[in-house]
Amino acid sequence: MTSESKHIVLAAKKLTVGYFRKKKADIISSNINFQLAEGELIALVGTNGIGKSTLLRTLSGMQPLINGAIQLNDKNLNSYTSLQRANYVSVVLTETPASKNLTVLELVSLGRQPYTNWMGSLSSADKKIVTRALEATNTMDLFDTKCFELSDGQLQRVYIARALAQDTPVIILDEPTTHLDLFHRASILKLLKNLAAKNNKTILFSTHEIDLAIQLSDKMIVMTPKATYFETPKDLIKAGRFDTLFPEEMIHFDSETGRFIIKD
Repeated sequence: MTSESKHIVLAAKKLTVGYFRKKKADIISSNINFQLAEGELIALVGTNGIGKSTLLRTLSGMQPLINGAIQLNDKNLNSYTSLQRANYVSVVLTETPASKNLTVLELVSLGRQPYTNWMGSLSSADKKIVTRALEATNTMDLFDTKCFELSDGQLQRVYIARALAQDTPVIILDEPTTHLDLFHRASILKLLKNLAAKNNKTILFSTHEIDLAIQLSDKMIVMTPKATYFETPKDLIKAGRFDTLFPEEMIHFDSETGRFIIKD
């Protein structure tokens, strides 16, 4: 099945993101357009301060958009209540949560909150979904471990398991490979790639690992001061979109290898 024939789960149309300060719009980025299909892994890249986290928070409904539109399953994002959004979009942010004293099983089980009764009790079906999330992220053997006892790489897998337990069509992650070494960065991104393909999820993540993102992503969103671009890594390279991400006199993008090279 080609990406063109896949269902579009999340779309931005002439989107402007930023903040409202004293009722005045502080625009960070504008005219953002893309369509994210089911089963795709999409990387969001750009320099520090370009607006990646702001865009992700806006797409997840955590902060209001300034202009344009966001469509989730062909409906305006603003038409969903917060509980309804939680049935469609799960979010993994970079902020350290106040839940590190929980066990892995307890933290992952929190992903079922949008579906549990008022007492928060897990049904047998909920428990099966949590188990599948632990198995998919290779964290089952950690189920009774306190989260503060985990390594950064293990903890990141647990957060992803919690998002899987929430069982939403869309998973949004803000820099999931921060503070990880090269092996664990590659491991997390390969895990996300497999989850998108095997579980038919739409997974959008921001990252500074542009070289790895080029190798593993189906599509990429490239934010620059002048414009935001959306295409396959191959087409973005062909169009020279990575050439202007960093100062040319310091860092060169090699389109043959798909890697950034520091100049002498």
